[in-house]
Amino acid sequence: MNVEQAKEVLKQNGYFVDNLWHVDDVKLRHKCNDDEVAQHILGKAMTNEATMEQIWFTLDMVASDEGLEPTEIED
Repeated sequence: MNVEQAKEVLKQNGYFVDNLWHVDDVKLRHKCNDDEVAQHILGKAMTNEATMEQIWFTLDMVASDEGLEPTEIED
C-alpha cells in the first residue's frame, strides 16, 4: 500500500488526512538531518497544549459558523 492509498483508507474511516506534517517540514526550516529527531519535534509540536487548544477553539468556531450547535459535554 502506498501513502495515498493509506490516506484514503484513513479518510474512509473518518480521519482528516488533508493536512499531514512530514519530517521534511522540520528539516526545511531547521538544521536537522535525523528523521527520528524531526519526528520527535513534530510530535511535541502537534500535541503541545497551545496547539491542541487552538485546534479545538477553531473547530468549535467553524462548526458554529456552519450552524452546528455544541453538544453537552459531561465531566
